Amino acid sequence: MGTLFRRARQNRVYEDVVEQIQAAILDGKIPVGTRLPAERELCEQLHTSRGTVREALRILEQKGLIEIRLGASGGAYVQGAGSTLMAENLSMLLRSNDISLEHLEEFRAAIESSAAYLAARRITPEGITELQGLLVQASRLQEQGLAQWDAFVRADEAIHQAIARASANPLYDYVLGSIHANIHHFYNMFLKAGSEVMEENCQDLKAICAAVINQKAEEAADLMRGHVRRFASYMQEQRR
Repeated sequence: MGTLFRRARQNRVYEDVVEQIQAAILDGKIPVGTRLPAERELCEQLHTSRGTVREALRILEQKGLIEIRLGASGGAYVQGAGSTLMAENLSMLLRSNDISLEHLEEFRAAIESSAAYLAARRITPEGITELQGLLVQASRLQEQGLAQWDAFVRADEAIHQAIARASANPLYDYVLGSIHANIHHFYNMFLKAGSEVMEENCQDLKAICAAVINQKAEEAADLMRGHVRRFASYMQEQRR
């Protein structure tokens, strides 16, 4: 792999080690799946101690940038900069008293309507097939009634996430993936399960997906915005 790193700065050394390795990963100098140099080699390149290198690797693992594997083929392996850590941090934020239903509605209405707009302009044949399949699944669950409430909610989230992917912008995919991975406690607390709610939600999803599939960008954005705001209002009423 050659010499990737320079001598670490001596002021807060481990932070400099973290910054150097992180930059090499994010800049693509170390591809995903690559094993980092052994600890001894990193120590030599960075002119620092094994304890400092281990502390830096621990922080990089917490950030989700590397995976520490044990055994004969063990070591520190580069991972993609995905949304796992974002989801974990957002989970704590959403469960705190700092985020209200109003905050969540405002954010989702803006972000999800924008994702729907872009999805309508950029969706691929594969994306259309995925949306159509998810809609069939959601419709079947809705027809089975309240016994399938939890599964229906998951199908609803899958459709929102498929629309985010269809936007062809990974930021929408990551951010909305984190939101939907952590939104359940709001639903559990404030969204009253009911057959009418399931039917209305399903009809909304069908209309949004139809606009996306037919490349009606403005309509898709308006429908998504209205959908998010309407169901947020239901939760606010339940809270009262």
